[in-house]
Amino acid sequence: MTRSPVRRLIFSLLRRVLYTWVRSETINQSAFTLKLDRSKPVFYVLQQPSLSDLAVLDVECSKAGLPRPVADVAVGELVEPAAFFFLNPAPSWFGRRTRLVAPPALVRLVGALEHNAVENAQIVPVSVFWGQSPNRETSAWKLLFADSWAVTGRLRKLLSILVLGRKTRVQFSAPIQLNELVAQNKGHERTLRMVHRMLRVHFRNQKTAVIGPDLSHRRNLVKGLVHAPQVRQAIREEAEREKITIEKAEAKALRYGNEIASDYAYTAVRFLEVVLSWFWNKIYDGIRVNHIEPLQDAVRGYEVIYVPCHRSHIDYLLLSYLLFRNGLTPPHIAAGINLNMPVIGSLLRRGGAFFMRRSFKGNPLYTSVFNEYLHNLFTRGFPVEYFVEGGRSRTGRMLQPKTGMLALTLRSYLRSSRLPILFVPVYIGYERVLEGRTYLGELRGAAKKKESIFDIFKVIGALKQRFGQVWVNFGEPLKLNEFLEQEQPGWRQQTYAPGYRPEWLNDTTNRLAERIAQRLNEAAAVNPVNLVALAMLSTSRQALDQQSLARILDLYQALLRAVPYSPHTTLPEGDGNALIAYVKSLDLLAEQKDALGNILYLDEQNAVLMTYYRNNVMHIFALPALLASFFQSSSRISREQIQRFTEALYPYLRAELFMRWEVEELEAVVDQWLAAFVERGLLKVDGNHYVRPAPSSRQFVLLTLLARVVVQTLQRFYMATSLLLNSGQHSLSAEELENLCTVMAQRLSILHGLNAPEFFDKALFRHFIQSMQEQGVVSPDENGRLGYHEKLAELAEGAAKRVLPAEIRLSIRQVALERHHDESDSPPPATDA
Repeated sequence: MTRSPVRRLIFSLLRRVLYTWVRSETINQSAFTLKLDRSKPVFYVLQQPSLSDLAVLDVECSKAGLPRPVADVAVGELVEPAAFFFLNPAPSWFGRRTRLVAPPALVRLVGALEHNAVENAQIVPVSVFWGQSPNRETSAWKLLFADSWAVTGRLRKLLSILVLGRKTRVQFSAPIQLNELVAQNKGHERTLRMVHRMLRVHFRNQKTAVIGPDLSHRRNLVKGLVHAPQVRQAIREEAEREKITIEKAEAKALRYGNEIASDYAYTAVRFLEVVLSWFWNKIYDGIRVNHIEPLQDAVRGYEVIYVPCHRSHIDYLLLSYLLFRNGLTPPHIAAGINLNMPVIGSLLRRGGAFFMRRSFKGNPLYTSVFNEYLHNLFTRGFPVEYFVEGGRSRTGRMLQPKTGMLALTLRSYLRSSRLPILFVPVYIGYERVLEGRTYLGELRGAAKKKESIFDIFKVIGALKQRFGQVWVNFGEPLKLNEFLEQEQPGWRQQTYAPGYRPEWLNDTTNRLAERIAQRLNEAAAVNPVNLVALAMLSTSRQALDQQSLARILDLYQALLRAVPYSPHTTLPEGDGNALIAYVKSLDLLAEQKDALGNILYLDEQNAVLMTYYRNNVMHIFALPALLASFFQSSSRISREQIQRFTEALYPYLRAELFMRWEVEELEAVVDQWLAAFVERGLLKVDGNHYVRPAPSSRQFVLLTLLARVVVQTLQRFYMATSLLLNSGQHSLSAEELENLCTVMAQRLSILHGLNAPEFFDKALFRHFIQSMQEQGVVSPDENGRLGYHEKLAELAEGAAKRVLPAEIRLSIRQVALERHHDESDSPPPATDA
């Protein structure tokens, strides 16, 4: 571009003609927040010469209020005719490369800074994508038209504009401060080479992040798996074990590879984008995405593994859709083989799903092929997604992680760490989950049904219901290198042959799973349904007048703003009355009016379903609820006693609910919560003691309702310890104790009218018993019988008196004693003479 009026007129006409067809958008909002110093020259750099790219850039700059690239710009006393340059020289009409040289504008800029003609110049790299897609050699259509890793000739660019022009996306990057590079005093030529190389690397990383790595032919990929040394060895072993020929074993390995491998296709991704855009707008009132902007910069240069929580079958689709819409490559998704159904399976496979069997046990050849496929994805830089919980959570709480995929990831990384791995936790929170009705039976205690994607279609007929909004929060990424340095400082000095499993792998994988689950919970979205469920289920009859409920909701929000759970946790907007009106509009809250006002209540079905939504955020309220529970039986407690009992109980809460704080951090966090309670009148300070309000006061009622959030969890803890203590040292195995706890919980739920099926969830008791073993409170002998610490009774009774009502404690002790007496009175087993 020159200052020639004719050329400017031609460019203006070209832009106008282009935008009769083209529709462009900025991928993220960085264009509106670039840290540009407008007093210093600003230059844009595009990778390849293209007037169409320049026209798109000019339009997006105008939208964002940024300096236009086609305007002249002063560089000291000189005036550059345009504020842009192309990094690479123009290819031929058919895309042939030409020799790379530094752009003349860049040469002049570096020279001006070296001669102090200007203080600084800012270079903003910009990428324009005409239809995002990885390169797939099997698709002739895509090879002709879509953005790929091939050099784009003018003819192909013209066809790309015609075919994909209505899906054009622009990515602005942070400005490069040229004076910082010139200040290194490497000389004119070396500085130019350094800047040129930096920009080339930037554009390569940018392209990888947006359209994905360069994909090879799927058939060649699957064939390559079979020729990998580990798979060849597995084929030989399979042939020997099954008494078949090598050719038949190899054919079996090929079948496994084709069963597993995805068949990522841009056309399928675009089709899903259109369909899902309609679907979200039809079903939901909107999708609220938080904290994705930092991720767009963080993923460059990493092998990215997305680890979302799993609440619904649409989690698969939702995350890929959002990543694609925000300029990030949709991941390859680990999906259960049960989803590989006719039509649906094929579409999911083309959308990036690869399929895995629920168990690899007894099939070493399948295991080897799957491991090699996963290793290929990692080493080639494909983003991957899998669920650390394994299956969907039917109770709404974070499930105990399944470590299989994490172990495979670690072993692959130790074998070849070509790219550093970045785990990205993604919390997906629904105000009304699509499968709610199918979960309802399981929440009532029915047996778990087999997973099926058709669960989604069962609700399509009920579209008259409102499903509210979906909240998608991206959590703090976890860098695997840093994690391994903390857990295994000498891990880099060891050698890891293919198939080798270091001794520390299992323990490290378990801790990695726990850390990821904690970061997922840190990114939780607190929504109106969560808060209403939390308040209503804390009442004895799931009913409150509207004024009282609004007051509780306002208190909960005020407490969470005073002591935020984490920087990645989000809260709803609006006061208590606004939240109530919103939840009523979702038909989750019933209302009865009389002369004294409105009474809000949960009917039987919604009372059960709301336990699901309450459990989404139990971990956020568990610590303040524990502190509130100390004051249910005591009116006055010293700070030291509060800290001591909190430290005794917190490890078990943390293990069950995947809470974020280490025990060492607990003292400061407890002090923050106590200060928040005092500020809102829930407690008073008297010297070194905290005093509760009068039992007849409104503040005490609020404190009591908050305490009830965690009371069922504490009851389960007390049940397990009571049964163990009454049975005596080395009388029960962990499995026997788990079964007894489940029976006792079912009994107490009937006696006390507890409408919460997860109260007698076996897995929760199993996890608590494991936690007691990890804390050293109990330990198995050589026969697997549990012995316990001599101070367990003192600790359990002391804590229970603080946090549980006397009626509940008495019921638990009576059931435990009855069981003990029944066993004592039973005749000894008969023996052979």
